[in-house]
Amino acid sequence: MEYCLFIEPQQGADYETQLAFARAAEDGGFDGFFRSDHYLRMGGGDPLPGPTDAWTTIAGLARETSRLRLGTLVSSVTYRQPGVLAIQVAQVDAMSGGRVELGLGTGWFEREHRAYGIPFPAKRFALLEEQLELITGLWSTPAGSPYSFAGRHYHLEDSPALPKPVQDRVPVIVGGAGPTRTPAIAARFATEFNIAFQSDEVIADRFRGVREACERIGRDPATLKLSVALTTITGGDRATLERRAAATGSDLASFEAGPVFVGTGAEIAETVERLRSLGAQRVYFQVLDLSDIDHVHELGAEVLPHLPR
Repeated sequence: MEYCLFIEPQQGADYETQLAFARAAEDGGFDGFFRSDHYLRMGGGDPLPGPTDAWTTIAGLARETSRLRLGTLVSSVTYRQPGVLAIQVAQVDAMSGGRVELGLGTGWFEREHRAYGIPFPAKRFALLEEQLELITGLWSTPAGSPYSFAGRHYHLEDSPALPKPVQDRVPVIVGGAGPTRTPAIAARFATEFNIAFQSDEVIADRFRGVREACERIGRDPATLKLSVALTTITGGDRATLERRAAATGSDLASFEAGPVFVGTGAEIAETVERLRSLGAQRVYFQVLDLSDIDHVHELGAEVLPHLPR
């Protein structure tokens, strides 16, 4: 099992805050540090300090951490041209010494697109499919050979397909709760399939669906990593849990009613073990209060030692 910290910086975190959280995650024994890729705060509140660009941030973290896997959960196909994204990720992979992972999805937050003038087409699955084929094609083309692509939405002619990532294959994460198209795309292009903020029943069903999608195209399902992301609060007493639940915008009883990680290290370990029994091989602990770095320290010291490896 692998354990990653997952944050939402658009809710109010500058680069220095994100760096502090990443270093706390590295010092605390987490395997990876992932961030959302958004440009607008959700749910109202103080808009300061404003958004940070995900891949600019990860480039900085690549030079200021030494061990953590680093990536997005997930970037939207609407934000960047795929040829440019392939260059960005390959460059940041080199800057990190081969520790980068690319999460890519269709995008969903229309209001942030309007706020920053980013086109938001109604149909985006075809964009996702073409971008995944194009990006992985650029990376896998042998050095010295040109790469061309002719799709419905993107055309590349005799690209030098450079630079190459440091890793032989940059991990590619595809996720979502859709029952058919997302598993099919993950089976074709991804190294990891992620399901976030869903019940055990939905997780089990989508894991089963993506395994079946792999089998339909002749791929060994064991070659696709399965992962789960859930919002997380920990604490040694009820008052701490109540305070941290309130920081997510919820009372503790409502928080506990959802699919979440909540409680002491031993209690969270029970949830992790249940998810592992469903097939999960990686877990993302989403922490929302970016003013509470002690939360990360506690997750490292009080929760990770209880978890199966």
